[in-house]
Order: sequence, then structure tokens, then C-alpha cells
Amino acid sequence: MFSRKKNEVPAVTIPRIDDVRPAAALPGGEVELLGACLGPDASAPPVVLVAGHAARVAMSREAKLVFRTPQQAETGMVEVRSAKGISNQVPLRVAKQLSDGLHPVTNPAVSRSGMIYATISGQRGKPTPVSVVRVSPGGHGTPFVSGILNATGLAIAPDDTLYVTSRAEGNVYRVDAGGDYSLFVEGMGVATGAAFDAEGNLYVGDRSGTLFKIAPDKQIFVHATLEPSVSAYHLAADRDGALFVTAPALGSSEAIWKVEPNGDVRAWYRGLGRPQGLALAADGSIFVTANLHGQRGLVRITEGREASLAVSGSNLVGVAFSPLGTTILATHDAVFEVDLGVEGLILS
Repeated sequence: MFSRKKNEVPAVTIPRIDDVRPAAALPGGEVELLGACLGPDASAPPVVLVAGHAARVAMSREAKLVFRTPQQAETGMVEVRSAKGISNQVPLRVAKQLSDGLHPVTNPAVSRSGMIYATISGQRGKPTPVSVVRVSPGGHGTPFVSGILNATGLAIAPDDTLYVTSRAEGNVYRVDAGGDYSLFVEGMGVATGAAFDAEGNLYVGDRSGTLFKIAPDKQIFVHATLEPSVSAYHLAADRDGALFVTAPALGSSEAIWKVEPNGDVRAWYRGLGRPQGLALAADGSIFVTANLHGQRGLVRITEGREASLAVSGSNLVGVAFSPLGTTILATHDAVFEVDLGVEGLILS
């Protein structure tokens, strides 16, 4: 009679999932499973279920399987089924769409109460019926601002007031609680990204190569100069007054730039493809929408400069952390929410 040798490890006979990378995705985002017995058998390829919804398998090998997150899926458990059996289950966080029909080109903005602001920017020089949409934490979107041509950068001031840049006009507008706006400053070139520091200074990126610093009394300074961007500057400030900037071009190994309070510029991290919107976390990490090693999504870069994909998804242009504890993501036409367990940096 056959008997297994002492200490012999039994062969894997059913699918087993050891890891899921990344642990969150937008609908349609690619997710990788690592484990054993994940390849196809003689009769059929394996089936992947995400919260009960069948996913399209892009690649299946013995120790690795890649699938696309179903459009209708929600946060839930992932399992693999084959003729050999059913795997263990692992969790996957799926971003929830809050609003569509938008056209963000930079980060969304989130108020202290969790209200989300996103733009309908439109083609350069062409007006849109609505410039800025306000989306409630529950996902109810309503027109908020009309009349700003090519609304682009959004920033929330320390007093919780919304500011909007116009890349067509080079202006920055201040928006009151009712959605009425007034001119704050003008002459900002192709005004794209915007961000406030803890002192109430507003930084605006002219994508042709200038970072402006606008003091609370409206004095304007040239804070730093960078290489021009093919699309937009994206900005975020830390507690010390340093500014982090992306200026996407056409390379595959682009940088996040750090601009010191005195205006000195250096590359803080290099190795991203088309980095766009970014936000700072309380633990010192930077989250940026970019390509990392050929994978598109939300990338987390630690203070130690270690990068990993935090959320898989295409067409991401911006990110913001909500005071309600969730992460807000903007694509070319929609806004999503996902709970990554990340606390955003609070400047004051």
C-alpha cells in the first residue's frame, strides 16, 4: 500500500489565494492574485468571483492569476473556482462611483463637512453649462458654479472657502457658500493646479513653467520655475510649507518635485509614468495617480521612497482625502470613493 513519506508536503489540489495586489480597485481595474493551483485545467479556465460577480480573467497560471474587476462589483470577497474546487476567500475593496458626467483634469476638493467638488472643465476656450459640481458624501451631485471658463484647479482655503482656477483666462476665483464667485487674482498664465499651505498662501501652477505664490493680501510672487507640462501642474503642500508638484510630460520615468519654502526645487521621487493628481497622507506618504511599472492607478510612495500600487484603475487624474475617512478619486469623467484606511494630512 502506498504511504506518504514522513514530512512530505501534500500537493495542492484546489485553488489557493495567498495574496491580492493591489487590495483595492476601480471597476475595470486589473487585480493580481498570487497563490497555487490558479491555472486553467484541461476542461476550462478558472472562474473568478468578486462579491458574487464574475470577473474577466486576463491571465491564468499556476501561481498567478490576473482579472479585471467587474463593473457592477462592490467591496467584498474574491474567490477562484475551477474543476479542482473552490479557493479560500480574500477581501477586495472596490471604489464606489459617486457621480459621473464630469470632466475633472486635476484633484477634486473636499470641504470639512465632506462635500466634494469636481469640475466640468471642457475643451480649452469653450464654455460649459456648469463649471463646478458639488457632490454630497452620499453621492448626490448638483450644479454648484456656472460661468467660469475651463475651470481647472480646485483648492480649499484654511477657512473652508473654495477657490477655482481658469486655465483659459489665467484667473483665480473665490467661490462663496452659495456658488457665487468673484475674481481673486488674474495673470496666472495657463492656471492649472492649486493648493493652500498652512499660512493661507495659495500656490497656482502655470503649466508653461511658473509656480506662483499668492499671499492672503493678494501679493503675487514667482515662487519657483519648472519645465513646462503637456497637460497641467498638480500641487500639494505639507505642514512645513514645502510644495510637492507633478508636471506630466511624455516620459516613462517622471518625477514628483519638491519645492522648498525658499523656492529651491529638487526631484523627490522619480520613476512614474504620467504622474498627475497627488495628496499627502498623515503618515508622510504621498499618493499620486500615475503609472507604476506599467500599471495604472493610485500609487503610494512612503517617506522611504518605496512605491506600490494602492488602487488599480485607468484614467485617474486626481485624488483627495476626505475628513470623513475615505479617499476620493477622480477619473476623466467621474468621481469615486473608496475606504483605504488612510488619514489625510491636516495642515492646521
